[in-house]
Amino acid sequence: MMTATMTEGRRATVLDGARVAEEIKAEATAEVARLARAHGIRPGLAVVRVGDDPASAVYVRNKVRTSEQLGLHSEHHALAADTTSEQLLALVAELNARAEIDGILVQLPLPPQIDEARVLAAIDPRKDVDGFHPLNVGNLVLGRPAFVPCTPAGIYELLARTGVEIGGAHACVVGRSHIVGRPLAQLLLQHDATVTVCHSRTRDLAAVTRAADILVAAVGRPGLIRAAHVKPGATVVDVGMNKITDEAAARELFGARADERIEVIRRRGYTLVGDVHPAEVEAVAGRLTPVPGGVGPLTVAMLMRNTVTAARRLRGL
Repeated sequence: MMTATMTEGRRATVLDGARVAEEIKAEATAEVARLARAHGIRPGLAVVRVGDDPASAVYVRNKVRTSEQLGLHSEHHALAADTTSEQLLALVAELNARAEIDGILVQLPLPPQIDEARVLAAIDPRKDVDGFHPLNVGNLVLGRPAFVPCTPAGIYELLARTGVEIGGAHACVVGRSHIVGRPLAQLLLQHDATVTVCHSRTRDLAAVTRAADILVAAVGRPGLIRAAHVKPGATVVDVGMNKITDEAAARELFGARADERIEVIRRRGYTLVGDVHPAEVEAVAGRLTPVPGGVGPLTVAMLMRNTVTAARRLRGL
């Protein structure tokens, strides 16, 4: 594993998630073209959004645009905020039955009147490209073929493709969500890391995280992971995507490069920061993902790859 000590002016090597995401999308594009040429198949992705949550609208628009760019058949089903569980389940059943749809993604979160667990369980697990169906979750835990949630799958690809040694490393995942923390811990364990999962009840968090060669922060708390949490030379993956609007907070978080972020706040009303304190951690870590441009692009890229994989599996190819 990479080692380093904290030195004046030193900055961690950037783990370029955007570049790795482009590699994955290029591979998916080539496979889409091959399936069309050899089998007359065009993989299809249906994205379902309920309500008018602005962040969900942006995420869905990005997913639909990317699928079209890669040559997939793409559908966006936008439902009203007062949609019932039964109405959403009826749409899921229709998409399950359609041969031209290989992947189904129901954008989360759903409005409170909808039974989220029931909806996710209703998706055909062979089309569950988000990896949230109980069957896929169970197969992942058992080490069997499964669709893996896109963000953890993307983090694994980032580590593997940038030469980060996983086997034998101590990996620490801060956050135990079903979307990121738990599935990522399973992936790392299956690739021979020794894995610790931390959460809000972990005692002396910094003492635990400082032992990690690979540290993943996925809790949704801006700047939580600071220099004291990081082993010198460790690889740090920041999954957080938090909006900050306060200029003083931006100056504290971004240090010498705060001016550009403050300009963004003045222009847009906010800037993005992860769960890692960038100014402190980049002086200690060996490698660090940026926010934005780190984990985010990988999530969409893995969704595309999962959809292409679903198209092959559904046809026995």
